[in-house]
Amino acid sequence: MIRPRFRPRADWLTLGLYGGFLLLFFVAPLGLLAARSLTGADGGLTLANYAEYLHAPDLFASLRNTALLGFGTVLLTVPLAFLLAYGIERSRMPLRGVFALLGAAPLLAPSLLPAMALVYLFGQQGLFRSVMGGGTIYGAPGLLLAETIATFPHALVILRTALSAADGRLYEQANLLGAGRWRAFFALTLPAARHGIVSACFVVFSLAIADVGAPKVVGGNFDVLALDIYKQVLGQQNFNLGAVVAILLLAPTVLAVLFERWAAKRQAATRTARATPFTPDGNFGRDGTLFVCCTTIVLCIAGILLVCQLAAVVKLWPYDLSWTLDHYRFGDFDGGGWDAVANSVLLAATTALIGTAMVFGGAYASERLRPLRAVRMLYSAFALAPAAVPGLALGLAYALFFNDPINPLHVIYGTFWVLLIANVVHFFTVPHLTSISAIKALDPEYESAAAMSGRGVFTVFRAVAVPLSSAALVEIALYLFVNAMTTVSVVVFLYPPDFKLAAVAVLNMDDAGDAAPAAAMGMMIIYVNFLARLFGAAVLRYLRRREASRDVPLADIAAV
Repeated sequence: MIRPRFRPRADWLTLGLYGGFLLLFFVAPLGLLAARSLTGADGGLTLANYAEYLHAPDLFASLRNTALLGFGTVLLTVPLAFLLAYGIERSRMPLRGVFALLGAAPLLAPSLLPAMALVYLFGQQGLFRSVMGGGTIYGAPGLLLAETIATFPHALVILRTALSAADGRLYEQANLLGAGRWRAFFALTLPAARHGIVSACFVVFSLAIADVGAPKVVGGNFDVLALDIYKQVLGQQNFNLGAVVAILLLAPTVLAVLFERWAAKRQAATRTARATPFTPDGNFGRDGTLFVCCTTIVLCIAGILLVCQLAAVVKLWPYDLSWTLDHYRFGDFDGGGWDAVANSVLLAATTALIGTAMVFGGAYASERLRPLRAVRMLYSAFALAPAAVPGLALGLAYALFFNDPINPLHVIYGTFWVLLIANVVHFFTVPHLTSISAIKALDPEYESAAAMSGRGVFTVFRAVAVPLSSAALVEIALYLFVNAMTTVSVVVFLYPPDFKLAAVAVLNMDDAGDAAPAAAMGMMIIYVNFLARLFGAAVLRYLRRREASRDVPLADIAAV
């Protein structure tokens, strides 16, 4: 194969610029965070901060509670998500499309919205307060339920993907050999979905222990590490101890990532080029049972969102249920008003546009420019590492790094740009992996044809790679937009007073006792994300129809 012609060192220099971005805006802030956790009152290196934290009974209890919350959420969320994913992908039960839509709905909402709904249902003035008996929704039970709802759609998306990739021939052969349904399930379905299950566990665990919204709303006396960081930094201005907690929060997530990578290497390919699509057969007993179970799951999710919507449009829950739109007059409450919604949309749209361009460009440079192996490996490590860093830890690292007056980049602290960079870096990994998958699907002969015609690889990138990967680019942009709209943890330490954000406004209004306006603001985030998803779906349908009738012949590269 003829390799494209490049200017000297242009290949690894291009990727080096992308790697330098991650080095400067990811590795350097985290390095400073680790250094601050080891800095004593006199400015010297010491382990006294860790000793202070671990010897404080209340603070050490947070470490135990965080582990219990993470594992408990995994044990509750992943089986439920697997059940719904199995019903959608491996059965013929009715309303599968509706179940898929409702199951993924919490993705559009900030994580503390389910916690607020639980308070409306089971709190001191909740509709079903009597169900709690002498107990309370505040504490471990409420926090576990809130995190289960918030992390459920993430696990569902992963498990649906794992269950959809099945080779129908294997199930036909199992049926011919007389294997029953349960034997086929344990021998074929579970092994094929193993990596998806492990990935779902990793994602759920990481999201549950890093969330700060739900612990603030329903955590009660059940303190966790994420809430400790919030209290130490914003409450007591103790940045060194906050850095200690952030590093402790980072450790289990890194271990989870390493375990997930180990499981990925052990996962064998279960679908070959000769595989046939798996089409589930009809079975009244199985489909009926799955329909009842899946209906229960999605009704619980829909009920949570419905409660928040009702609380946003009634005068006083649950005493005066007459309709009103007063709670949408955000200017009357301390949350930033409608400007917070506009600011979030602006930040999310900019994150989607710039983030998509940066991530896809870096992935293309890594896969197609073929720079020095060491440079490619280093960039790949930097691109995958943000998945192991909780948003709260990254946000605190940014606050420490960019708020230092001796840092030349101090000028962007407290501006729109630091929020933009933080979002792009925090959500970098999933778009990077999506970009890699899209680029690997492109025929490498495009670059060879360009070289033969005297065209550069950047011509291929502009005229071929981007158009043929347009569907993946839209998916990446939607992912970045929705996450930038809903995230709290990565921006809670960074947003300036004159640029408040909707997700943070939900947290602040609920903290101030304005629960109904907070629910209204949370629903506005859902509305915006839902409209974005509808727009994205329309664009994707158009692009896929166009791609079905269009190709880029290699001979046409010379004419570009």
